Amino acid sequence: MLPTYDDKGKIFTPVVTKKPVSVTLQTATHRIIGNIHVRHDHRLKDELDSAEAFIAVTNAKIYDANGSMILQSSFLAVQCQQIIWIIPNEEE
Repeated sequence: MLPTYDDKGKIFTPVVTKKPVSVTLQTATHRIIGNIHVRHDHRLKDELDSAEAFIAVTNAKIYDANGSMILQSSFLAVQCQQIIWIIPNEEE
């Protein structure tokens, strides 16, 4: 794919700016704490309602039903249909 240029000769790249939102989400078997990246003009719910089958979670910590952390990852793709509930974490 060739780069495109604007009228001033600058290279145009379709970069989507997003802000990280710290969340806790629950699946049927695990609780996940991490960041979901939301477009500046969207809400968290808008990201969940998109046509995408998966949502990206960064800096993810995955806990089992007993509350023990079982895995930590810089990136996790969660199938949206598996999310039971999700809440934004309060700013510290």
